[in-house]
Amino acid sequence: MQFPEGTPRSVIDRAASGPRKPATDPTLGVPLPPEMAAQRTGTPPHRLVVIGDSLSQGFQSFAIHNTDLSYPAIIARELGWQRAFRFPRYRSHGGLPLNLEYLLRALEDRHGATLGWWDLPLAPFTVQSWMSEVEDYWERGPGSVTPPAAPINHNLSMFGWDLRDSLEWTFDRCAGVLAGNPPSNDLLDQPVENAAFRAALRVYPRATAEQRAMTLFDAARALGEQGDGSSESGIETLIVFLGANNALKAATNLEVAWSAPGFDRLGAKSHYTVWTPEHFRQEYDEMIERVQRISARHVILCTVPHVTIAPITNGIGGKLGPRSRYFDHYVYPWVTESTFSSHTDKHLSGEDARAIDYAIDAYNDHLEAVVREARDNGKDWLLLDTAALLDNLASRRFYEDPSARPAWWTGYELPGELAALSPPLTTRFLAADGNGGRSEGGLFSLDGVHPTTVGYGILAQEFVTTMRAAGVPFYHPDGTPRKDPINVDFDRLILRDTLIRHPPQNIGSTKDIIGWIDEILDLTGSSFGGGVLGTQE
Repeated sequence: MQFPEGTPRSVIDRAASGPRKPATDPTLGVPLPPEMAAQRTGTPPHRLVVIGDSLSQGFQSFAIHNTDLSYPAIIARELGWQRAFRFPRYRSHGGLPLNLEYLLRALEDRHGATLGWWDLPLAPFTVQSWMSEVEDYWERGPGSVTPPAAPINHNLSMFGWDLRDSLEWTFDRCAGVLAGNPPSNDLLDQPVENAAFRAALRVYPRATAEQRAMTLFDAARALGEQGDGSSESGIETLIVFLGANNALKAATNLEVAWSAPGFDRLGAKSHYTVWTPEHFRQEYDEMIERVQRISARHVILCTVPHVTIAPITNGIGGKLGPRSRYFDHYVYPWVTESTFSSHTDKHLSGEDARAIDYAIDAYNDHLEAVVREARDNGKDWLLLDTAALLDNLASRRFYEDPSARPAWWTGYELPGELAALSPPLTTRFLAADGNGGRSEGGLFSLDGVHPTTVGYGILAQEFVTTMRAAGVPFYHPDGTPRKDPINVDFDRLILRDTLIRHPPQNIGSTKDIIGWIDEILDLTGSSFGGGVLGTQE
């Protein structure tokens, strides 16, 4: 195998062992002492707490908006605990920083389902006018006011956060960034400034000076210490799903910059797009030390998905070789084979994508070792292999190329409600059919990175299944126990999923118009590269 110059030795060595095989058993084959179940008493007051990034917060189409449809909120509903589950809300103007679905619908309302050449002079003004309204709301209007203090959230997830961010940011530190960087109202810089910090003020606890100095892990620890003595833990299930942002920028920025000195400092790490396995392990182990201080009956850790599968990276050209899963080049989805230029278009090579994937395999090897060690020590920790979940859903990588499928690949059997949808759901970039419906895609939202609502439902179902295997009880809203199998209500999610039921119909494929908007707003560069979603360090 060939690797680009500068690829870390540890990645090349990891590649010699071949692609990682999925962990199909959340217990990793390590049983717990039988007497452990007898030590559990009562029902913990906090049935579900989640620490994560955008995937856990419910980010979608470049915005955090419908947080009641995040996978943690879906799980809480199936637990019969939705009324008690606390999470931040971003209801107005499509959320933060920029709801691409809302923007496309605004363009459709103004210019129709087809954006013709005669619309091009005026359409940018529509975009800027809409963006100005959003910006004013969040920077100077009602959205700029932090909601009153409330009990600590159960969903402690924050979009854009990597491992270091989750370890260090607090309410006070985020508020300090905003106080030191007032909005400029620059007509040429339309996206909401410091959107991540504005969103974070609604995530972090803030009722007291002590709470305002808490990290996400401190907040979860405080929840774990709450209780009336009737339960051995304050939290029933703690989910920790972090680490994807330590590699995601390599895919969204189409640039590989391996971590180096300063990777563990807020003021220096923004230069890097993918962490070396050694640096990732160091960050993850520091995080695990914090997790071990949290009193939770069950802890679920999640592997890091292979970020080059997400449709924000579109493979073009041939494959690197027979049976290879990698394309010659990876570009943004609005760049076509016929228009691509290796001199002018940002891209990753197939060798870049392979190196990123093997780095992630090394990350996930370590996660497995962490869970195995915890179980060897009698802790009820489990591993949800979200990397394998995405691999089994990968359309272009495996479904459409049987020769590239590894021996372990099985594909993913969609729940019946989703399998009945037409056209079939895939991991391709979402596209409209011009007649009110969808022509392809459906598992990823319009940012090409985060799931649609039904996609979040699939993730929730995997967690529900894992929790049931660990003995977590689920209840109906009236408090009566539910019988197995516990299935997510996908009919409800389909009704709530506007991208599935009626995606924006601006053109046959939304990819072209998103590429046009990207030229105006630099969505990919700013939103994932450190301007809109990234942290100002």
